[in-house]
Parts: sequence; structure tokens; C-alpha cells
Amino acid sequence: MTIQVALVGTGLVGSAILGQLALPTLAKHCLLVSLSNSKRTLFSPGGIPLPLPSPDHVQSQGEELLLSQVVDKLKSIKDKAEKTVLIDSTASSTVAESYPDILQAGISILTPNKLALSSSAALFARIQETLAADPSVRLLHEATVGAGLPIISTLNDLVRTGDKVKRIEGVFSGTLSYIFNHFSPPSAPSPPPKFSDIVARAKELGYTEPNPHADLNGSDVARKLTILARLLPETPIPLPEGYQSVPTSSLSPEGLEEVEDGDEYVRRLADSDYEFESLRRQAQDMGQVLRYVGVVDVEKGIVKASLETYPATHPFATSLGGSDNIIAFHTERYNRPLIIQGAGAGAAVTAMGVMSDLLKLV
Repeated sequence: MTIQVALVGTGLVGSAILGQLALPTLAKHCLLVSLSNSKRTLFSPGGIPLPLPSPDHVQSQGEELLLSQVVDKLKSIKDKAEKTVLIDSTASSTVAESYPDILQAGISILTPNKLALSSSAALFARIQETLAADPSVRLLHEATVGAGLPIISTLNDLVRTGDKVKRIEGVFSGTLSYIFNHFSPPSAPSPPPKFSDIVARAKELGYTEPNPHADLNGSDVARKLTILARLLPETPIPLPEGYQSVPTSSLSPEGLEEVEDGDEYVRRLADSDYEFESLRRQAQDMGQVLRYVGVVDVEKGIVKASLETYPATHPFATSLGGSDNIIAFHTERYNRPLIIQGAGAGAAVTAMGVMSDLLKLV
């Protein structure tokens, strides 16, 4: 089978996807016909050779095309292969809002972009209606939750085989995992690290967004919870506004929401170190740790993202390292929680999640 591939987005994850598309196991099935950055598109029905001659190849050789024009070009060559897919490796709301049109053109979508599936119920409904109208078209999004971890596929398998999911609970943010693994470990170091220092270090390592407010406000976790909740046969809460309908505890101190510069944000975050240290000390005195978790509780009808305490012996305390994610599925079929754990962030593992979806089409 030959799959025609169009990649939109050539950043860190997009570059990792290009590297994996060049691997023999994928290259024998795939023909890269289109490659787009935020300004230009390189389109070649005969295939774009990999690896690219230079990092700026698209910018220097491509042309200015609207996304709708790229879709039209893909539609014109769709009959030349068994499958045509668009990989959305952006964080663009414009691309996300175009999903119904892309799918309606008979082009499947693979994506780590959470926006389309975690935004308004109206957009989600349009996507679902389009998919229902043409079963040959797919929208696969393993990498939207847990990067390369098999979270989406596991949940789908549980639901499709008739198991009843009672509760999903976990540490869904690699960034917040790193921060609290160091700030509130099971055995606290002396002297304890300052919260702002750990956030600064996470920023230096590239674990946070350019402005850590985007991580500390919890919206990323809320988006992932929305995606999972919508995969259940009965969504516990309607979530009409998607992730904005999820009760979310922000860790971003009041007054810093409008600070746009990431470095200034971290500097001013130090003013709140005392409050964070007080929370850490209270948890430690009870033999507990702090973890930022997301919960989809079907039985109680709750979806929420919040900072919680767990016993220092709990898997959320002892099993995590670095920027790991850990997700526990509580179901009727499993007597004990089904736990998935591992690297929940990084370009290579995120690209792997996208490529695993691509192989499902072969």
C-alpha cells in the first residue's frame, strides 16, 4: 500500500516526523508529497526525497499557498494512492478548525495537535459527523495525550471490547510532572529547592512553553482530559466549550497572567515561592507529596484538573521520574488499575506516536 503524506508544521516535532518517515519501515509505505511551514509549501506529486537537502529547503523552494489550496492539490492527486493523509504537526487553531473540510475532501488526518478535539462541542460534532459520513477517512491522534504512550489506543480498546471505564486519573503534563517530581519528592532534600528555581530549570531544559504560564495554568491538562472524556460512550459532562468547561486549578499566581515575557514571568514567580513552600511542607508533614493531576470520573460525573496530595508510597509519588506521565484506568474488567507510564513529552516520542497511527493505515 502507498500512502501519500502531506506534513504541515516543520518545527521540533515536524522535523522528528520527517526523520522517522525516512526510516525503511515507513519509507516503503509512504510518499511525502507536500511539506508546509507557516509561510510556504513544497508540493511534489512525484515525492519529496528525504532527508531534505537543507533545513530551509521549504522556505527557499516552496511557494505561498493557503491551507485550502494545499487541500485542493491533495484532493487532485488522491486517486493516485490507496490513502492520502495530512499530518498536522502545528499548534494552529486555523488548521484545527479546518479539520471538517480536510476530512470531507477524503483526506485522513494524523495529529498531535490537541486544539480540534478539545475545543468547542460544535467543532467536535462537525468532525464526528464528517467521519461518520465516510468510514474510509480516519482521524488518528494518539500523540494528543501522552506523546508516544499508548493512552488513546488503550482507551479505545477498552471501550470497543465492552469494558466499562469508571475513572481515569493521572499526571498528564510532562512539564508539571518534572516540576513536582523535583519540588515535592517522596524524600524531601534539605534545604528544599525553590519552586521558581525548578520552573526556571525546566524552562532551560525546554520542558516548558516559552512562557511557563501556559503550563502552570493547567490548560494543557484540561485539553487532554476533554479528549479522553469525549472518547467515552457517555461523556460525564457535556463540555460545551471543550477544555474551558473543565474545572481547572491554575498554579499561575494572580497578577502574572498578563506577563508576556517568559523570563520576566519566572523572575516574578519567585515572589510566590513562600506560598508554594507552605503547600509542600503541609503535604510533607502528612507523609504526602504534591502532584498536578487530571481526573475523569464517570461514576461521579466529574472532569477536573487540580493540584492534589498523594501518600509518599503511592505510584504517583514513587514511580515518576523526569517528565514522565502516568495514567491509571479504573475499569470493571481490571481488578486493579491498568497503569501506563513513561516519557510524556519530547519531539522523538511524540513523532513516534504519530508514526504509530500512520502504520495503522497500512
